[in-house]
Amino acid sequence: MLKRSRTRLFIVDDSAFFTTFLSSGLAKHFPEVEITGVEQNPSVAIKKIIAQKPDVVTLDFEMPDMNGIELLRKLIPQYPVPVIIVSGRSVNVLEALSAGAVDFIKKPDTKAENPEVFFRELSKKIEVAKGAKVIVPEKKSPLSAKIKVPSCNITAEKKDSIIAIGSSTGGPDALMTILTKLPKNIPPIAIVQHMPEGFTKMLADRIDKNCPFKAVEAKDGMRLDNGLCVVGKAGFQMKIRHDRDGYYVSLEEDKTKPLHCPSVDVLFDSVAKSAGKNAIGVILTGMGADGAKGLLSMKNAGAYTIGQDEKTSVVYGMPMEAFKAGAVEIQLPLNEIAENITKRLNS
Repeated sequence: MLKRSRTRLFIVDDSAFFTTFLSSGLAKHFPEVEITGVEQNPSVAIKKIIAQKPDVVTLDFEMPDMNGIELLRKLIPQYPVPVIIVSGRSVNVLEALSAGAVDFIKKPDTKAENPEVFFRELSKKIEVAKGAKVIVPEKKSPLSAKIKVPSCNITAEKKDSIIAIGSSTGGPDALMTILTKLPKNIPPIAIVQHMPEGFTKMLADRIDKNCPFKAVEAKDGMRLDNGLCVVGKAGFQMKIRHDRDGYYVSLEEDKTKPLHCPSVDVLFDSVAKSAGKNAIGVILTGMGADGAKGLLSMKNAGAYTIGQDEKTSVVYGMPMEAFKAGAVEIQLPLNEIAENITKRLNS
């Protein structure tokens, strides 16, 4: 049997205490990892990373002289290594992902929290990151810059249209690539992005700030209408239901403690039942198989289904599993998905 190669990890953090905590914890809980270097100085870290060429880097966000985003903007164009943000602050995590990081995890309270939970999650993220495709950010205008998008003609036959999107690793930036190109009067959009508590509101706020339509973190009982995007709240399963007044959100606590909460499968299954052929389902970059069964349910109910292609996916896991299951009607590069959705709605 072939022995699995060890994952070479470089740690960047200005806290000597935390680097020791991280190194010793990973050695205990994730013996397949090999710590190739630890550095507290960001400028020195860049040089060492380029020289040592690790498989994955963990990066603190707040450091003296240079923050995580600045480091990423200097490092990634020179050496596109998968970087996981490990930070106690949620501020600017989405900006860091746009700057080239592939994932993030919140620093634990080393005195109050069970470290095993943190290291179990971090170990999984490191393994996923090792196989992730790092997409070097292009020099482009800021998200706040106006983008010309086509209008959306909502005909009487399509007044009950709805769009459901699921994503995980690499998803926040992929979502922005699509959503900023959709028109203001787009049918309601429901999104599940795998994120910890607190971050789904941050994602909704970012969408709301940079897109022509309104976006909010989902609330139980919220009514959906054209020009509204809802992001599933972390810690709750989001279902879309339909009554005589139209679509609305149902948020439910899941005491079974599933791997994903919210789950893309749960969203897609609910949309298959509530919208049928009036729905468009989109599955984007991410690790695992969440969404494959749900997207197949949507397709079997008559919905139009789209999968992100392998070339543009940071992790071609979720779209691949959906494609293998026969759930994807069309596979597209990320930058073609928005146009395809609008054409479908206008046809």
